[in-house]
Amino acid sequence: MVVNFLNQLSESFWSSDVWLPPGVTWKDLEPNDQNPIAYPRFSDIWYPVLFSFALTFLRLLFEKYVFFPLGIANGLRPVRPWKGQAPDNPVLEKAFLVARKGRLNYKQIQGLAKQLDWTERQVERWIRMRRMMDRPSTLVKFMECGWRFSYYGFAFGYGVWTLWDKDWFWDINHCWYTFPHQGVTNDIWWYYMMELSFYWSLLFSMFEDIKRKDFLEMLIHHFVTIILLVLSWTCNLIRAGTLVLVIHDCADIFLEMAKMMKYIKWQRTCDVLFAIFTVTWIGTRLVIYPYWFLYSTCIGAKEIVPMFPAYYIFNSLLLLLLVLHIIWTYFILKVLYRAILSGQMEKDSRSSSSEDFSEDNSKSGNSSATPTTPSKRLPAKSGSHSREHKNSK
Repeated sequence: MVVNFLNQLSESFWSSDVWLPPGVTWKDLEPNDQNPIAYPRFSDIWYPVLFSFALTFLRLLFEKYVFFPLGIANGLRPVRPWKGQAPDNPVLEKAFLVARKGRLNYKQIQGLAKQLDWTERQVERWIRMRRMMDRPSTLVKFMECGWRFSYYGFAFGYGVWTLWDKDWFWDINHCWYTFPHQGVTNDIWWYYMMELSFYWSLLFSMFEDIKRKDFLEMLIHHFVTIILLVLSWTCNLIRAGTLVLVIHDCADIFLEMAKMMKYIKWQRTCDVLFAIFTVTWIGTRLVIYPYWFLYSTCIGAKEIVPMFPAYYIFNSLLLLLLVLHIIWTYFILKVLYRAILSGQMEKDSRSSSSEDFSEDNSKSGNSSATPTTPSKRLPAKSGSHSREHKNSK
């Protein structure tokens, strides 16, 4: 009975009425003697999950053998900030890891102080020092940006090379002509697999990478992108998918390179690259993407292709991407505004304050050195100072 229910559920989920235009069935998308078109196979979308591990290994090689020595050559130091400052304490360490990187409320601080027979201020001080130990050095951030710069540069170049001789690259209406009877060539297959593998690797590694203020937005972005790629592969909306990919990869090249220049203190080069990035971002994400691509998918396609349920899901996710673009544009313009006022580009406004670390302070060996953005201290309850005073006596 359970097996029959699962079979019925699977048949309902994979109904051609949901995934394909009216009058088209899954059998119509199977190659045969009368129909030699090489359609995408749904089973292929599992390859990128495996490829993502190979891509992660390639990233480690690039960071270790390319960008690590490059950063050292430009004066960056392989330091681990604030190492050894927080004394070992299993109770506080466990509480620190459970409470999302040390974000403990006052009641938790108070409970830990009673458990350890410490003052609340001593617990707060330990948490601050422990948090500092997890702050990445500038060299780590440089290597991370270097890998993304390398990937985006290669992906954009390969995407343009692949699409250059394709009709839909020059006339977007060719995405809808003859749909869904459109074949997948080898170069398009590899382009899709490569991009999907990269976003899987980003999703897997973002919990270990440098945390930023837009962590939630990036998490949503990676999920939406993966769902869009899988959905477009399933429905054979691959031509539209390739255009989305090439539009999105362009601006990120300049952003990652600008951040690299910032880390090695090539400020003038950084400012120029960030200006190019801002113009490219606005041009591709807020002009070309909505006014050319989304206009075609939401309005132009309806005049050529009969609509079906999965297509509305596809368009909804594309619109969600546009919302994320608008949010990130706010961050970018915020950085640009501050750069104009200060005369140079500041750090990426998406970066969390936990990233800010002055290597100059670490060089001096001053254990009291503080990060660029000071941490907010928890308000001390009345009596905490008196307890500390009594203990000192």
